Amino acid sequence: MGVTSVKSAVRVLEVLAHFRNSQRPQSLREICQGLGYPQSSATVLLKNLTQLGYLSYDRGTRLYFPTLQVTALGDWISHALFGQGEVFEIMQDLHSATGETVSIALQNDVYVQYIRVIQSVHPLRFVTEEGSMRPLTQSATGWLLMAAHPDAEVERLVRRANIATESHSTRQPMELMMQRVADARQQGWATAENIPLIGGATICVNLPITAQGRAVVLGMGGTHERIAPKKAEYLALMQGLAAQLSKRVSRKS
Repeated sequence: MGVTSVKSAVRVLEVLAHFRNSQRPQSLREICQGLGYPQSSATVLLKNLTQLGYLSYDRGTRLYFPTLQVTALGDWISHALFGQGEVFEIMQDLHSATGETVSIALQNDVYVQYIRVIQSVHPLRFVTEEGSMRPLTQSATGWLLMAAHPDAEVERLVRRANIATESHSTRQPMELMMQRVADARQQGWATAENIPLIGGATICVNLPITAQGRAVVLGMGGTHERIAPKKAEYLALMQGLAAQLSKRVSRKS
């Protein structure tokens, strides 16, 4: 993303993300192969993380695994952002009803960041990694997030998001983006086909909450052939879930 990185800090986070993806104990060799690290530097890094209490090491099996101390670093964040968990309940309801990939997304600078993701159960699916980011212009979710801003700010975001988009062919025209954002603002929802992936489709709706003053968007994505025939049904379902969340939040306030 054009930001100078500190290699040791990046590698710590990459190791933890590697365990999140594998969800099983890993040997030094597996970690080196999975992340492309030299064995010498990986050995020092893993020993440091073990000494700090973030990894456990089994000398018998020579396997590493994260400790609960890693969980403790961030287990307060979901509560701080989303309260008592009602948002995750409607995510699960949507996933149970559709089987498609369901996400909660926030704006992070000129990017969409997928804060929570429940992956599709269908054999043919597009995987969105939890925590991953893409430019705001490259998804319906991004258009809806930009709709929370006035037009002058939207123009600035589009320009900067286009700069952050490596492929010139996928950079979005300003006039088209302003129209997409205006439509999303008026409707409170947005849909897209073949963006960002060919053959994919996305539906997203605003949720009646904010996270640290930022808009929160509920999204659902899958293959175009599955989503398109049920677009109206799925949109109504998502709007209904958003309305349920609004009632829950109102009762608590």
